Amino acid sequence: MRLIFSCLFLVSFFNVFAQQDAKPEIKPIVKIDSLYREDQFYFSVTYNMFTDIPQKFKQNKFSLGLSGGFLRDMPINKSRTVAIAAGLGLSYQNYYQNFAVSKDGNGTIVYNVVDAGEIASNRYRQYSVDLPIEFRWRNSTYESTKFWRIYAGVKLSYLFSNSSILDDGENKYKINNNSNINKFQYGPYLSAGYNTWNLYLYYGLSPLFKDGTTTLNGEKVSMKTLNAGLIFYIL
Repeated sequence: MRLIFSCLFLVSFFNVFAQQDAKPEIKPIVKIDSLYREDQFYFSVTYNMFTDIPQKFKQNKFSLGLSGGFLRDMPINKSRTVAIAAGLGLSYQNYYQNFAVSKDGNGTIVYNVVDAGEIASNRYRQYSVDLPIEFRWRNSTYESTKFWRIYAGVKLSYLFSNSSILDDGENKYKINNNSNINKFQYGPYLSAGYNTWNLYLYYGLSPLFKDGTTTLNGEKVSMKTLNAGLIFYIL
């Protein structure tokens, strides 16, 4: 009997000793940044159109536009749901249409609206550096990266390259960096949506061609750009 009590005493002693030596589990402390910013990379895909077009002007095929860049977010209210953002980006815009740009025998640039059945393709494309400045509203919180947003702004663009390419089925005629094109372009834009997926619309206020430099049948050409599509924001 004494032997049994001695064994039970030793087991209890070692059990208490083991419990005293066991170290409590330390859980990592997760810090949440309540002073967050929505600094974002953006990427847009658009269908490109022209407004204020001349008579018999038509677009054909799919005119694609691509742009991308970075925006710096600057919240202006305590809950950080309202902000101003500015950024820098690059754009590529392509337009398939029947507004042909060519040169006459004297090397002067001339413009014509051609019958789509007479040519294989005709397109205008441009590359630009963009400066977007926007006013932002979103219902975001520092605990969630998924939220509704409405961003409205103005985009300033500098065209560093442009080209017009006419293919009549036998030969290609290309004019690079047409001096009649407005290198500085600007216009308002709007993007709205949820999380990554957002609708995007841009309307150019500046004419594509410099004032008074481009005429068609004696009338001034005042075409402006219009881009509609999707824009994606990535943190």
